[in-house]
Amino acid sequence: MSRPRTRSLRRQLLAGILIPVLLIVAFNTWSLYRQALGALHTAYDRTLLASAKSLGESLQISGEGDAARLQANVPSAALEAFEADLQSRMAYRISTRQGVLLSGYEDLPMWRGEIPVQPPYAALVDFYDGQFRGEPVRMAVLLQPVARGAGRDVAVVQVAETLEIRHALARQILWDTLARQAALVALIAATVIAVVQLATRPVRALSHDLQARPDDDLRPIAAPDAPRELQPLIAATNQHMRRQGDLLAQQQRFVRDASHQLRTPLAVLKAQVQSARRGDVPPAQALAEIEDTVDRATLLANQMLALAKVAQLRQQADAPATAFDDVVRAVALDLAPLIAGQALDFDLRAEPVTLRAHDWMLRELTRNLLHNAIRHTPRGGLLAITLQREGGHARFTVADSGPGVEPDLAARLFQPFSAGAGSTGSGLGLAICHEIVQALGGHIQLRNRVENGRIVGLDAVVTLPIE
Repeated sequence: MSRPRTRSLRRQLLAGILIPVLLIVAFNTWSLYRQALGALHTAYDRTLLASAKSLGESLQISGEGDAARLQANVPSAALEAFEADLQSRMAYRISTRQGVLLSGYEDLPMWRGEIPVQPPYAALVDFYDGQFRGEPVRMAVLLQPVARGAGRDVAVVQVAETLEIRHALARQILWDTLARQAALVALIAATVIAVVQLATRPVRALSHDLQARPDDDLRPIAAPDAPRELQPLIAATNQHMRRQGDLLAQQQRFVRDASHQLRTPLAVLKAQVQSARRGDVPPAQALAEIEDTVDRATLLANQMLALAKVAQLRQQADAPATAFDDVVRAVALDLAPLIAGQALDFDLRAEPVTLRAHDWMLRELTRNLLHNAIRHTPRGGLLAITLQREGGHARFTVADSGPGVEPDLAARLFQPFSAGAGSTGSGLGLAICHEIVQALGGHIQLRNRVENGRIVGLDAVVTLPIE
C-alpha cells in the first residue's frame, strides 16, 4: 500500500510567492509590449504623414472655377523613400476627391473613410490598416488643399507602408522585455528559495533533534532561538509530551503496584490451596478461606483498574454534562442491600446539580465513599448523604456514625495502599476518590464530627466546581 503524498511547506511557500510574481510579470510584459507597439505606430505614422505632406507640396492647380484641374508633379527626391530597398515597402496614390488618379499606384485602394473630428495632428489626416497586393499595410490619408488664384481644389494623398519593420522592431522589444523579465523572475525565485530554506531551517533542526532522541525520551523541546511563529507549536508539543510522560509514569506505577500488591494474595491463595490438598483444614473451611482471598484479590484488581481509568479519563478534555443528583440516587439504590443488611438509619438529600464530568467518575466517587461509610458505621447507626449547591460549587457530604480517624491519618488515607488501623480493605478506595476529585478540579476532606468532646462520626466532604 503506497503512502499518501504529504504537502510540502516549502513548495507551498514557493508556489504562493512565485505564482503571483509570474502573473504580475506576465501582465507587465504584455503591457510593456503593447506600449512599445503603440509607440512604434506613433513614430512610423508620423513618418507616413511627413511623406504624405512631402507629396502634397508637389501638387499644383491650373484653370479657374469649374475648369480648375489638379496636377501632380512629384519630384524624384520625393520618390526616393518609395524606391529604396528597405525592410518595409512603401506605396503612394494621389487622386482627386472623386477618385481620379493623378500619380502613384493605381491598384492602391482608394480611401473611402472620413477624417476624425479631432485628428492626432494639425492636419486633415486619417490613419488606418488595410491591404495592398495581399499584404497588410498601414496607411496615412492626407486631404491636401491646393489653391492658385481663383482655382481651388482638394487632393487626396495616400501613403501606405508594409509592416515588416514594425513587426521586427516589436518582436525585438518583446524579446528584450522577456529577457529582462526572465532575469527578474530568476532573481526573485533564487531569493525566495534562499529565504524559504533559511526560514524552514529551524523546522528541519527540530525534526532532526526529535528523530535522534530515544523512544522513551520525553524531555521538553528546548528551542529558545526558534522563530516566534514556531513557539506555539513547540509549546503545544511540550505540553503533549508532558501529558504522555505523565501517562507513561502512571502506567509504569500501575504495573509496579499491581505486581507488588497482587503478589501477596496470590501467594496466600497458593498456600491455602496447598493446605487444602494436604488436608490441614476441613474442606468447607478451606473453600471459605480461598473464596475470601479471591474476593479480596478481585476487589484489589478492580480498584487498581479503576485508578488507572481515572488517569486515562483525565487526559480527555471534553467531559459531558452529568446530573450528579441522579448518579447519587442510582448508587444509593445499588447499595441499598448493604444498607439494609446493616439496619442503618439512612437519609438522602440531593438537590439538582449538573457537572461537567464523566458519569463513571461520579459513580465511582459516590460508590467508594458510600461503601466506605457503610463498612465503618456500626449496625443500626446513622448514615446520611447530602448534595447541595453553594454558589458556584457543589458540596457532596457522606456522614457516617463510625469511630472517625486520627488527624494525622486523615491526609495519608488518600494515598494508594494506605489504610486505617483494623481495616480489611486494600487502601485504594479513598485514593480513587482523591484522584477523581483532583481530575474534576475540586477537593476532598475527612472531618470528625464532635459532640460534647466526643467523636460521633466522620464526614467525607467533596467540593466540586459547577460550570
